[in-house]
Amino acid sequence: MTTWRLLLTRPADDCAALAEVLAGQGIFGSCLPLLEISPLPVSATMRRVVTGLARYSAVIVVSKPAARIALELLDAHGMPLPAMPWFSVGAATAQILEARGLEANFPVGGDDSEALLQLPRLREVVTSGSQVLILRGEGGRELLAERLRELGASVEYLELYRRELPAYPPQELLRRIAAERLNGLVVSSGQGFEHLRQLAGDAWPTLAQLPLFVPSPRVAEQASAAGARTVVDCRGASAAALLTALREHPVPVL
Repeated sequence: MTTWRLLLTRPADDCAALAEVLAGQGIFGSCLPLLEISPLPVSATMRRVVTGLARYSAVIVVSKPAARIALELLDAHGMPLPAMPWFSVGAATAQILEARGLEANFPVGGDDSEALLQLPRLREVVTSGSQVLILRGEGGRELLAERLRELGASVEYLELYRRELPAYPPQELLRRIAAERLNGLVVSSGQGFEHLRQLAGDAWPTLAQLPLFVPSPRVAEQASAAGARTVVDCRGASAAALLTALREHPVPVL
């Protein structure tokens, strides 16, 4: 029986954890991390925001690295954890916040900005005149800020890290796919997809024939516009969301 054999591209630790979950379901995952998280140097802006965190009506954390780095900054500056509502795009990020005793709210129906914006608790907190802080890496989640401003909120970003493409030998991506007979690609973000295209180089039109699993409608649109032939929106970046999508889509005959 033919099964999925997937290229996994998350940061190294997350990639290994996902591969383990997939293996438990009889699915092969090959880890080739395309995102390397590099914390940004602590700046005067970071110190100002962290020491004045209590002035915000809500804090939105878009990723696990953002949660970890923000908590480390608070600890480094000896700041107590503020009691305002905290929000995250996904459950895994919320678990990091909850482990520190914070009120972490997240949507259970999807791991994207659209799902978070429908969360009743967010609508309760974000009203005209509210001050909202979004903790993120460099760039991204512009839709989230745009919609919050439409609700009358003042939105500020604090960028905590950058996502870099690890160094790989030329042709490593193609070599891995051919040697391990991979029949599907998985990316966890728009940046991860761009790094996939960058690493593929001139071979991208060939790779674009493989099914591509993405976490949100936004990344699905991005991938389709770039020429990916079969794009599957998992409506979330979790292992459970990916497994559901894999069950719903037949394995291609290559």
